[in-house]
Amino acid sequence: MRPMLATRGTHVPTGADWQHEVKWDGMRVLVDVRRGAARLASRNENDATVAFPELAALPADDALLDGEVVAFADGAPSFAALAERMHVSRADRAQRLAERIPVTLLVFDLLRLDGRDLMDEPLAVRREALAGLDLNDDRWQTPPAYDDGPMLFDATLQQGLEGIVSKRVTSRYRPGQRSKDWLKFAHRRRDSYVVGGWRRETDSLDRLGAVLVGEPTSAGLLYRGRVGSGIAGRKAALLREVLGGLGRETKPFVDDVPRPDSLGTTWVEPVLVVEIESLGPSAQGRLRQPSYVGTRPDLTPEDLS
Repeated sequence: MRPMLATRGTHVPTGADWQHEVKWDGMRVLVDVRRGAARLASRNENDATVAFPELAALPADDALLDGEVVAFADGAPSFAALAERMHVSRADRAQRLAERIPVTLLVFDLLRLDGRDLMDEPLAVRREALAGLDLNDDRWQTPPAYDDGPMLFDATLQQGLEGIVSKRVTSRYRPGQRSKDWLKFAHRRRDSYVVGGWRRETDSLDRLGAVLVGEPTSAGLLYRGRVGSGIAGRKAALLREVLGGLGRETKPFVDDVPRPDSLGTTWVEPVLVVEIESLGPSAQGRLRQPSYVGTRPDLTPEDLS
């Protein structure tokens, strides 16, 4: 099952029909708890349990939770820190990383409790049942919801958080659907793109220095630019490892790639999703001042359409 998704909003709604939550900079997961043992599934339904061993046992017997796995750095959510853990599939390495980069599960919805399906219940009822679980620990928490959306939007901006999500209190949970009953408002321009090629670092025979990214559309993968900022050290090594077996002879983009970008590029199958921060697109559709944040193994290119 895939989680319910929010639509990008144009203005923060007000009134008693809405509640508002902090938009956390993490990895969305559905957590299926049975007899106290938790199984984590990413947005594209991949099993993410091994990657987060500290979340293997939750204080509930039978529940289905919707939430966000978040890594904190200096008291603030850090997607860059979390990205180091998202791709891990070996239990021993995941355990070592858990000690160095611990995560917290922030739970904001409850879809099943003790065998009872809650998805057709209003959000207000689901949140009340969630509060009864008393999830309040270093590893799992239930963040509060707020009545005043504009206030929360301003507060999260001042605190450097990602943004907010506004939800109708009457909304039912619709798995896999992007609903206007849930609206998201981000402070920073951050989006997911698909890698179509990579370039070596200047004066290097093998080190990765930049990736070429595109946006999936009905016409195919459209080129959105070359991204080199933010790619160094462990990030570069991880990208090089992931892309190493994806090579292909031809470019995957359906439109033209400028010669300065295509020269010396190794084309790859367009399957890897990455997170990019930028100042938005230029008039030509290229990302302005893009910066690499991390890989998104929890997403597929189809999720971006």
